[in-house]
Amino acid sequence: MKLFLSGVLVVSLLLLLYTVVKQRLSLRWLKALAINVILAALMIYVVNFSGLFSDLYIPLNPATMGTAALLGVPGVLLMICIKLTLF
Repeated sequence: MKLFLSGVLVVSLLLLLYTVVKQRLSLRWLKALAINVILAALMIYVVNFSGLFSDLYIPLNPATMGTAALLGVPGVLLMICIKLTLF
């Protein structure tokens, strides 16, 4: 199963790269997306390992990483608020 998912990931990345090269799009949006994802990952790391909130831990699973990747820092703040409100 892991091999299949890894294969899907590789094929998806290759298709994305092909689309970017074929369309000759500027890489400005890709740079902005990368910065957004990096900031969200850093924020999850700070929340999980800083000890600012003793009860707060955001698990790293596909749903949380997808939310952080798509929404960035506001997505991480949303997950923190949901975690504090519901649990």
